[in-house]
Amino acid sequence: MLQLVGVSVAYDGVTALDQVDLTVGDGEIVSVLGPSGSGKSTMLRAIAGLLPGARGSITWDGTDLAGVPTHRRGFGLMFQDHALFPHRDVLGNVAFGLRMQRLARADVDARARATLARVGLAGFEARRVSELSGGEQQRVALARALAPEPRLLMLDEPLGALDRALRDRLVGDLRALFTQLEISVVFVTHDHDEAFALADRVVVMHDGRIAQDGTAADVWQRPADAFVAQFLGWNVTSAFGDAPAAVDPQALDLVAVGDGTTGTVTGRTFRRDHYLLDVHLQHGDDLRIAVPLGIDAPEIGDEVDVALRPGAAVVPLDGTHPSTS
Repeated sequence: MLQLVGVSVAYDGVTALDQVDLTVGDGEIVSVLGPSGSGKSTMLRAIAGLLPGARGSITWDGTDLAGVPTHRRGFGLMFQDHALFPHRDVLGNVAFGLRMQRLARADVDARARATLARVGLAGFEARRVSELSGGEQQRVALARALAPEPRLLMLDEPLGALDRALRDRLVGDLRALFTQLEISVVFVTHDHDEAFALADRVVVMHDGRIAQDGTAADVWQRPADAFVAQFLGWNVTSAFGDAPAAVDPQALDLVAVGDGTTGTVTGRTFRRDHYLLDVHLQHGDDLRIAVPLGIDAPEIGDEVDVALRPGAAVVPLDGTHPSTS
């Protein structure tokens, strides 16, 4: 089990990580989600031992890792750029970490080949890195990180350079692989879909601190504060109650004039199965509303009335449970 207690990191006097507490259980998959500059990658590097100036406690199964060099922590680390060796073939890339463990040559070769098969690259051993697609390179980097059989695997935006269709497919593959291996995983991403699809738990970072920590369903359905709600794409508005609350764009409807809250359409974006409208309400709030295809979506500049869909949840931003309209 990995445990962080009061971990802080500062760069040139600027705090990047501020008193972070986090526990990752054996076999647990945790997604660390947040915008650029939120501290998520800094936390990963501190866990890996790449930031010797980090303060606080980082332990594994109760053993303090202070002073333990990166290569002796038993952790695997995979970055967005993969950092593959262009002068080595696929097998040579995967075998590199194993050779650092001073294993017998036959054992290195056998384990590297087995790991490539596990990530769907059997038969690619002699291929050059330059001959591979982006998704194949990602799998080679993953195999290299997995081959030494780490007790914790850490991934820093590993799918960020791939196209959406490939990312969606690989997320499913990764989830299945990690579950099969029963390995502890910390997966850093800024992508909501990746975080929720992959993880047992989602940790949302903001300004170097953990803003929310919970199951994927809990974080999505009950954002802890205005930052988390807006980052996840919810509206934060007091238009439908006495206090600010989070409202899903899918929970709003366009209604007949006079039956809702009036506003003006300021933006209109096509999103595959719906239009996403930006609406500026007369009393000052800005909302986003999902309008399904098949309904004539208003144009920019049109005046509309907006109401909560019957039974839709409104999440108060004071820690209480959601209410329904």
